[in-house]
Amino acid sequence: MIDIQLTGLVKEFEVGKRILDGFSLQIDEGERVGLLGRNGAGKTTIFRMMTGQVHPDEGTIAIAPGKRLGLISQIPVYPEGYTVRDVLDTAFAPLHAMERELAELAAQMGENTDPQVMARYDKLTAAFELGGGYDTETRLNKVCNGLGIGADMRSRPFDALSGGEKTRINLARLILEDTDILLLDEPTNHLDLNATEWLEGYLERFKGTVLAISHDRWFLDKVVKRVAEIQDGKAELYSGNYSFYVEEKERRYQERLRQYEKEQAKIAQLEEAAENLRMWAFKGMDKTYKRAKSMEKRIERMRTTDKPTKERKLATRFGEREFHGDEAMVVTELKKSFGERTLFEHINLEVAGGERIALLGDNGTGKSTFIKLVMEEEAPDSGSIYLGPSIRIGYLPQIIHFDRPDRNLVDTMLYAQNCSTQEARDRLASFKFRGEDVFKQVSALSGGEQSRLRLCMLMDSRINLLILDEPTNHLDIDSREWIEEAVEEYGGNLLFVSHDRYFIEKFATRVWMLENGQITDFHGTYSEFRAFRERQEQLKNAKSSPVEPEKPKEDKPKRPGGTKELEKQVRAAERAVEKAEVRLDELAQEAEEAASDYLKLQDVYKEREAVEDELAHLYAEWERLAAELEEAKGS
Repeated sequence: MIDIQLTGLVKEFEVGKRILDGFSLQIDEGERVGLLGRNGAGKTTIFRMMTGQVHPDEGTIAIAPGKRLGLISQIPVYPEGYTVRDVLDTAFAPLHAMERELAELAAQMGENTDPQVMARYDKLTAAFELGGGYDTETRLNKVCNGLGIGADMRSRPFDALSGGEKTRINLARLILEDTDILLLDEPTNHLDLNATEWLEGYLERFKGTVLAISHDRWFLDKVVKRVAEIQDGKAELYSGNYSFYVEEKERRYQERLRQYEKEQAKIAQLEEAAENLRMWAFKGMDKTYKRAKSMEKRIERMRTTDKPTKERKLATRFGEREFHGDEAMVVTELKKSFGERTLFEHINLEVAGGERIALLGDNGTGKSTFIKLVMEEEAPDSGSIYLGPSIRIGYLPQIIHFDRPDRNLVDTMLYAQNCSTQEARDRLASFKFRGEDVFKQVSALSGGEQSRLRLCMLMDSRINLLILDEPTNHLDIDSREWIEEAVEEYGGNLLFVSHDRYFIEKFATRVWMLENGQITDFHGTYSEFRAFRERQEQLKNAKSSPVEPEKPKEDKPKRPGGTKELEKQVRAAERAVEKAEVRLDELAQEAEEAASDYLKLQDVYKEREAVEDELAHLYAEWERLAAELEEAKGS
C-alpha cells in the first residue's frame, strides 16, 4: 500500500528560480526514507507542502486515506499557561474524551439499567482498553525518560522553553500520539547522545512510515533503508541506507564521467573529420560540404551529457604552531557550580601533545562550561587549568559572534586577518563564498554559514590547540565534510564537544564522558568506549540478576563428577568469556581502521552486536557455574 505519493512537484519563490522542478517520490507503507540535499535545496519545503502550509505551483500530493501525519518541526500553538505536561497530555485527547464519556455512562447506569447505555459502556470500555487508556502514564514516563524530559521540566510552562526544548517536547507528543506517518526534520539536532540512541531504538520498533530529513549520518545509517536526494529540483533515488548512498553516488559519478569522456572523445574524432571535410569542400567538392554539415548536426545531437561535477575540496589548512613541552593541559581539582547546583568537582586530567579528545555528556552536564573555563571565559570555583607555555588556542564556539556583523565578508577578513583583498577573496572562495556572496553582510548569513566563515578565519591562525564546541551542529552534510577535511589535515591537539557520532568516531583518540559531576577518562576511540561501557553494563546486569531460591540440600541431586567437574566447567566458561572479550577488542580496532569505509564499518558493528549478545550469555553462564561451585565447596 502506498502511504505517500508526490508527483511532479514544482515550486519557485523567486521568478525563474525553481527550488523544485518535477520532484516525484513514492513511499510505501512502513518504509523508512531519508530525504537529503544541500541547505536550501527544498527539503523542508516538501514537508510544508505535505502538511498544507505551502502549496506547489504544479504537481500533486497524495497521502493514504485515514493515515495520521505528524511533523516534528511544526510546533503547535497551545493555550496560555499550558505546562509541558499539558502539552504531552494532548496526545491522549481521544482517550481522555472516552474517559469522560465512560464516567457519564457510569453515572447513568447508576440511575437506570437502559440496555443501550450498558451496550455503549461495554463497547467504549473495550475501545478504551484497546487504545491503551489504562497505560497512558506508563507510556508517557517511558518516552519522557528516553528523551530526557524530567519531572521538573514537565511542570514548567511550555512558552518558557527554548526552541530546542520545544522541539523535543513536540517529538515526545508525536510519539505518544502513535502517528501513522512521521515526518522528521532534523530530529537529532536538539538531542544528546542518549536521547538520540533512544529515538533510534524507538524508530526500529515503530510500525508506521518514516520520512526523515537529517544531516546526522550515523542516524541515517541506523534508521533509513532508502535515500531520496534532491538534485536540481528532482529526486535521485538510492535503494539503501546512507553508507550505500555514498558508495552508489560515487559509482554513478564515475559512470557518468566515463560516459562523458567517451562522448567527448567521439565528438573530437567527428570534429576532426568534419574539419577535413570542410577543407575538401573549400576546394570545390559540394557533396563533401553537405557531408560536413550533416556531420556537424550529428555532433550537436551527441552533446547530451553534461560533465559531472563534484564539490571542490578545501584548498587551505590550519596554520599550525609547533608544540614544545610534555604537557599541553593539566586540570587540577577543578570545580564549577551555579548557585546550589554543582556541575562538576574534583576533576583531574593531563593532556599530552597531539591528543584528540571528545568531551561527551548529556545536555546540561556542563560540557560548554568546561570549554569556557579552558578559554578563561568563566572562572572555576576552585582548582585550576594549566596550559603549556607554547599553547595557542583556536576556538570555534557553538554560538558564533562577530564584533561587527554589519561588515561584509571581505571587510571582515581584511580587518581580522593580515591579508590583501585578493587573498581574502581566495580564502573565502575556498570555503564556497564566491561571487556576490562575499559582499553580503555577516548578519545576513545563516548559522552554518557563520560557522564556515569563522572556520575560514581560523585557518590562517598558527595554533596547536583547536577547540570546537558542536562544530557540525545545523550544518548540512557537505559543510560537515568541509570541516572534517580541515580537521583531518590538522596535526595539533584537538578538544571538541559534539553529538555527531560520525565526527566523534572519525577523530577522537580519547573520550572524556562528563556525568554525575565527574569525568570518566577513556583512552581509545568512540567505538572502543561504547564497547567498554556496554561490557560494564552487561557485567553489572549479570551480577545483579536474580538468584533462584535455594532448595533444601537433601532435595538437590548430586552433580555427576563433583566439584572437579564444576571447576573444569568454570574454567571453560572463563576461557569463553576471555575469547569473546578479545574478539570485541579486535572489532573495536577494526572499527577504528574502517572509520572512513561506511560499508565495512556496518559489517563490523553487526558482528560486534552478535559477539556482545554472546558475551552476555557467557557472563550469565559463568556466574551460574561459579555460584554452584562455591555452594558445592561449602557443603
